[in-house]
Amino acid sequence: MTQMIEITVQKAAIECLKELGYTYKEGNSLQRDLKKVVLEEDLREFLERSYPGVPGTAINEALSAFTQHQGMDLDHRNRDFHLKMTQGVSITWKDASGKEQARHLYPINYKEPEKNTFVCADEVKIIGKNSRRTDLLVFINGLPLIVFEFKNMFDPEVGVENAHRQIGHYFQDIPQLFDYNAITVVSDGLETLHGMYNSSLKWFAPWKSLHGDDLQQKEELQLETLLKGLFPKKTLLNYLQNFIFHEDHNGKIIKKGAKYHQYWGIKKAVDSAVENIKPQGDGRLGVIWHTQGSGKSISMAILTGILRQMPEMKNPTILIQVDRNDLDQQLYENFVLCKDLVGHVQHADTTDELRALLSTDGGGVIFTTIEKFRLKELASGKELSHPVLSERTNLIVMADEAHRTQYGFHSGGFAQNIRRALPNASFIGFTGTPVDGKDADTQQVFGPTIHTYDIKQAVEDGATVPIYYEPKMVPLNIKAKYDKELDEMEEDEDEENNAVWAAIEDAAGAVDRVERVANDILTHFKARTESLEGKAMIVCMSRKNCVKMYNALSALKGCPEIAVIMTGNISKDPPEWNPHIRTKDAMEAIKKRFRTPEDPLQIVIVRDMWLTGFDAPCAHTMYVDKIMKGHNLMQALARVNRVFKDKPNGLVVDFIGISGFLAEATKKYTAGGGEGKPTLDLEAAVKICLEQLEKVKDLIGDFDAERVNSMSEMDRLKWCNSKVNSLLKSDAVTDAFLLEERKLAELVAMTSSDPRVWEIQEELAIIQKIRQLIRKIKFPPGPRREKNEKIKDLMSKSLESQEIVDLAKMYNLDKVDISIVDDRFQAIVKEKGDENIKVELLRRIINDEIRVRMPKNIRRMRKLKEELEKVLSNYHRNSLDSIAAIKHLLDIATEFQQDDIRTRQLGLTEDELAFYDLLSANEKLLNQSGPTQDLVHNVVDSVKKNLQLDWTKKEDARAAIRLAVKKELRGKVPFSELDNLLKEVIEQAEGQYKDWPMEA
Repeated sequence: MTQMIEITVQKAAIECLKELGYTYKEGNSLQRDLKKVVLEEDLREFLERSYPGVPGTAINEALSAFTQHQGMDLDHRNRDFHLKMTQGVSITWKDASGKEQARHLYPINYKEPEKNTFVCADEVKIIGKNSRRTDLLVFINGLPLIVFEFKNMFDPEVGVENAHRQIGHYFQDIPQLFDYNAITVVSDGLETLHGMYNSSLKWFAPWKSLHGDDLQQKEELQLETLLKGLFPKKTLLNYLQNFIFHEDHNGKIIKKGAKYHQYWGIKKAVDSAVENIKPQGDGRLGVIWHTQGSGKSISMAILTGILRQMPEMKNPTILIQVDRNDLDQQLYENFVLCKDLVGHVQHADTTDELRALLSTDGGGVIFTTIEKFRLKELASGKELSHPVLSERTNLIVMADEAHRTQYGFHSGGFAQNIRRALPNASFIGFTGTPVDGKDADTQQVFGPTIHTYDIKQAVEDGATVPIYYEPKMVPLNIKAKYDKELDEMEEDEDEENNAVWAAIEDAAGAVDRVERVANDILTHFKARTESLEGKAMIVCMSRKNCVKMYNALSALKGCPEIAVIMTGNISKDPPEWNPHIRTKDAMEAIKKRFRTPEDPLQIVIVRDMWLTGFDAPCAHTMYVDKIMKGHNLMQALARVNRVFKDKPNGLVVDFIGISGFLAEATKKYTAGGGEGKPTLDLEAAVKICLEQLEKVKDLIGDFDAERVNSMSEMDRLKWCNSKVNSLLKSDAVTDAFLLEERKLAELVAMTSSDPRVWEIQEELAIIQKIRQLIRKIKFPPGPRREKNEKIKDLMSKSLESQEIVDLAKMYNLDKVDISIVDDRFQAIVKEKGDENIKVELLRRIINDEIRVRMPKNIRRMRKLKEELEKVLSNYHRNSLDSIAAIKHLLDIATEFQQDDIRTRQLGLTEDELAFYDLLSANEKLLNQSGPTQDLVHNVVDSVKKNLQLDWTKKEDARAAIRLAVKKELRGKVPFSELDNLLKEVIEQAEGQYKDWPMEA
């Protein structure tokens, strides 16, 4: 067993990297300044070796460029370095004859991996605001590009979330490391995730494939799969150069990296392009089938960026072509955000603009809709055929949602027009749904499917949330004969001119039926949002029915803000529809409102707009009152599958009877090679929910809702306290309860409209109260907590007079100012009973106090934090009983009171006490005639007078403060000790006044 423990996750990773050809070095053997993170000699050697004709002065200039970055904050500096790492820098110099020379230098040789140095080093010490040791760093040519943080596989109390939290501390304490960071990996041996250093944990993901086709790796091999899948030298360099990018959202930088399915899908597309592009191939580059919501637009942007950079593509033109204006706008906006990858993007708004752009020889990226390839009306009449716009072979058409509009090969059809206009172009298709049909074979147009990422895999990976299906049919008064005719209708058939469609539209729009559906929708939506904040979409058969639904809903009491989203026809539409018709700018504004979770616009009613290519992650429910089939149905469902905060699922509520079409769409989906159903059965969810309730009740123990409700107030209070106390006996027990209760909450959120769930509300209410109490004790409300919990309490009925008493309320903690641990609280916790609860309450109050006071007295608060951690460690190891632990914790709390008293007695301000302690600790060195307080006043005053915005980032500002403090200390401290004391004063000033002027 001893040997087992010695085989740590860290050593296993190093062993695997060595197998891949990386050189291992101990962290303390690296030759470097501990405050710097680049191995500068390694980088210099690489540059000299790679560019032998470049003189030393130019190499020095390149070295400076690769190690000094532009940007006031970390995210901008990281972007600046990433662009230099991937795109290189241009260096100029004059040769011996005075002639100017120039060369473009890269810090990495991407084409020849073995010509780079790959070093993995463990326990690398870095000195920043605090000294830290990273578990494992990977240096490429001396650049620290990948950081690993590990946790003990055999410790049941820690996991990847602890490792991720530690990364957060690192970029506060040693930010210089993250100027260069490309990939961050967190692992506890069982779970291994990669992501970007500043992303929340939900955006970190496993790497599940070694070669792109093997998507089902064993869970216990996550670390090995990541290392052997992503870290082979050629793969890693490809990922670093092409698959990481930064988006600029009005000055806020968001860094993104591809997930494994995007990497392998794009790699296969690139390989296919090299092999099949005209003239050496037939121009059919294949189809990428990645399910809706799994990052298809990012994949398209990355592929575009790679193809544009490939020398063999000879500066290609990439034509991004979609079939609808709304799809075009959203995809275009995503590409603009990816400008670091794709460069400048041009948008063809008219047929003439498109023809002009395609007639030029230069490369680039052009966006357009397929209908721009229409035949033009000329003075002499309509064109008979589309003119040839370009005969270039380096022209690639990238079709989004490759389906029926791509197959119009009849004379004058759009697809035929594209091929006439661009006879030597090559084609690649992206789709979120498999497409086939009598006259439309995807492979005939684009070639075979080269990579698949289906619903099942996307849900398992957390790329999308599962969608649940709930039937709530409200019958249509139509003849049965229409059923067969409806089944025979093609999914893209012209609806407005179809008699069957018109009959169904009228039946669905009958006044009494619309009112009933509206009532059901509002009741259902209110019940669903009681347990899960979010928004909804209603899909109606026609624009007329959309307006009817709006009127019926608006007339109901308690209806939230709603809007109809539809196009208008001023010559045909009745005047009363006018409020629902919007300009382009107004439509963009309402789209932004619906996407914003906090905006009061809760429900939108649509016919076909926003059912493809529209993302509103906060939308979690779709009410369907329109017949939809095939890919149209699959795309519509995907509007509610986007990942958002703690959203557990999307829900489709069917009022018109699409279950048969859903089954047919699923059949087509799985026949195309995909796995997983687009929706899950609500019946199964209810069963799982009831099973989960029993599991949670078992954790609580001795649970009977009827018995609890029949207790006296005092007995109920005692019962509740005993349950909370037992659930707080260890972090493992508490975390297990909170985890299982959270699963229950998510299941109830999914199933809250089912009457069987209503029957367990009393039990849920009691469980919720216990959960509230534990969370309030363990995670108290404060400035760092989000204003609203992600999932609200699930009770639809309160216990009213039988409400379980809140422990914190009983102890009157709401009235205790937690910045001052007062005598009343100490008296409470000294009483016997509920020791686990009291230790937890004391821990959180002292932690809050230390956090608040830390910037104002770094040295002292570190000491108290160490004491706190030592007491809690001993307590949790059972080497200290609860009474002794409480006494120690109260002693620490008392020190805060003493500090406040001492501050007043010494005549100091709150922010001067830390400087007083610092100088008093060096009292023997001071040559001071008056009281130390006088010197403290002068030192603090000299610091404050020289503060300016962002002074900690400006060397001249820091120098001015150092000089001012030095003047105050000169003559009062021996010259040999002056620099050491000055360093401590400046460190305290940085901690205390870093955010000046807010904290000055």
